Amino acid sequence: MLTYMTASEAAKKWNISHRRVLTLCKENRITNVATLGNMWIIPIDAKKPEDARSKRYTQSNEKNAKPFLKWAGGKGQLLKEIERYYPFDSGSITKYAEPFVGGGAVLFDILSKYDLSEIYISDINDELINTYRIIRDDIDALIKLLYTMQNDFIPLDTDSRKIYYNEKRERFNDLKVNGNENINIEKAALMIFLNKTCFNGLFRVNRKGLFNVPMGAYKNPMICDEKNLRAVSEKLQNVTIVCGDYRESADFIDENTFVYFDPPYRPITDTASFTAYTENLFNDEEQIELARFVDDMHKKGAKIVISNSDPKNSNTEDDFFDNIYSAHKIKRVEATRMINCQAQARGKIKELLISNF
Repeated sequence: MLTYMTASEAAKKWNISHRRVLTLCKENRITNVATLGNMWIIPIDAKKPEDARSKRYTQSNEKNAKPFLKWAGGKGQLLKEIERYYPFDSGSITKYAEPFVGGGAVLFDILSKYDLSEIYISDINDELINTYRIIRDDIDALIKLLYTMQNDFIPLDTDSRKIYYNEKRERFNDLKVNGNENINIEKAALMIFLNKTCFNGLFRVNRKGLFNVPMGAYKNPMICDEKNLRAVSEKLQNVTIVCGDYRESADFIDENTFVYFDPPYRPITDTASFTAYTENLFNDEEQIELARFVDDMHKKGAKIVISNSDPKNSNTEDDFFDNIYSAHKIKRVEATRMINCQAQARGKIKELLISNF
C-alpha cells in the first residue's frame, strides 16, 4: 500500500515552492499523484520531476506582482504577520476573498504564492475597481497612456508640473462625476498618474467625492512601471473583480474560502479620518454590522482574518473591538503609521489582527 505526503510536505522535501508542487500535480507530472477531497496527495517515495518548464512559464513565474498604488492603510508592512494565517497548505481552502481590496498587498502576496481555484475582490471605490479592471482587461492601452503622461510630465519645471498636475486632477474629477464607459481607460491612467505624483502618494477625496490632494515634490517619479503593471495584469486574469459593498461577497464565500477583511480603519484620534479614501465614511455602527457579517461567514465555515486600528493606542479603556469580536481571537501587532500630514504623527502603533481560527 502506498504511503502519501501532502503538497506542502513535498515542497519542503524537494526544496521547491508549494505553488510549483501544485502545478506539477495538475500537469500529472508526478507518478501516482492523487486527490483526497480537495487536497493533492503524493506518494512518499515519489521523485522530484525534472524541471522541464518552458522559457515562457519560467519568465511568467518570476513576475511577482506588487501593489500598483500607494494606499492609505496598505498592508505591505504587516504581510509577515498576516501570512501566518494563510490556511492554503492544508489543501482544503481553495478560494480567496478580499471584500475591501484597497491597494491589494495581501492579494498580490497570495497570488504570487498559491494557485487557487477562485479569487474574489471588491471595493466600493469606483475609480479603484475601474483601475483593477482596466489593468486586467486593457493593459496595452493603459500603458500607452501612462507613458504619454510620464513623457509629458517629467521634463517640466516645478511650476509647469503644478499646472499639468492640476489640469489632470480637474480632468479626473470631471470624469469621476460625469464620466461614462468610453473613457474608463483614461480615468484609470489618471488615477495612477495622480497617485504617483500627488503629495505623500495619498489617494484622498473630500465629502463631495472629489480628489483634493496637491502635487508632491518628486524629482523623477515612475508614473508607468510597465514591468509591474504587466505582472499585475497577468495575475488578475482569473480574478472576479466587483465594485460593491462587502456584503455582496456572501454568495462567493463558503467553507473552502479564506477571507481577509481590511475595512476603513476606525480613527484613533478625532482628526485621523482625513485619510478617508471615499466619501462614504465607515462609522462605529458599520463596524458593528461588519462584525455581524463576519459571524455569518464564520457559520458558513470560512477561515477569516480582519484587521483594524487598536483603540487602545489613544484610550486604554476603549474595548470596542474586543467587545464586538469577543467570539474570535484578537492579536495586537506593531505597525508604523506611514501616511500622515504631520511628520511627528508618524511612528509605531498597535493594530489588530482578528481571526476565527
